[in-house]
Amino acid sequence: MPWNEPCLRKRRGFSLRQTTKRILTTSLLAIGWVAVVAFGLRILFQYENTPGRIGALPRAWPESRIVPATDRPTLVMLAHPRCPCTAAGVGELAQIMARLQGKVAAYVLFVTPKDAGRDWDDTSLRHSAEAIPGVTVVFDIDGAEARRFGAETSGHTLLFAKDGKLLFSGGITGSRGHAGDNAGERAIISLVSNQTPPRTRTLVFGCALANRAVTGPNTVCLR
Repeated sequence: MPWNEPCLRKRRGFSLRQTTKRILTTSLLAIGWVAVVAFGLRILFQYENTPGRIGALPRAWPESRIVPATDRPTLVMLAHPRCPCTAAGVGELAQIMARLQGKVAAYVLFVTPKDAGRDWDDTSLRHSAEAIPGVTVVFDIDGAEARRFGAETSGHTLLFAKDGKLLFSGGITGSRGHAGDNAGERAIISLVSNQTPPRTRTLVFGCALANRAVTGPNTVCLR
């Protein structure tokens, strides 16, 4: 046996233990990272698919300062001008109005604190709503109209018949902040087109209107 064979074996054993230790450490870190990502995705999924609250809905057009149309259905969306989730809802509203081509009168009521500054509701969301043909934007001071319509979550949309009867209530996005085909949009188009929709109530995803009515410029999208 060469005189240095024991030393070589010792070194190889030490190197093997070090390599095994590094592999084990890397594996544990990878498992931890995957667990953190999975937990984060689960929280995000729950957040995106957790609906907001809905208040007491009127069976017919409530006592409102908004005048409904008498020759066609009237659509009302209650929204917060600083809710990022509602951008998808306003986008879907634009799609609805484009498809119905003047067959429905539409309002977007933005909840606004009575003591808010002049630029408080000067947001891209409000401008997007104002740019939709056939949509009238109204400022809902302290959410008075939202309470009359039973809306507690930004993006809540209601459709009323020509005689004032409530036809549809709910959201027009499939989840929080996600645009695309959804049950609420299909229901409204069906009802205005004198067809029977599969459902007339949907969940609403967005900011809580009551809480957001008194927040400052750093509003985040919460239930």
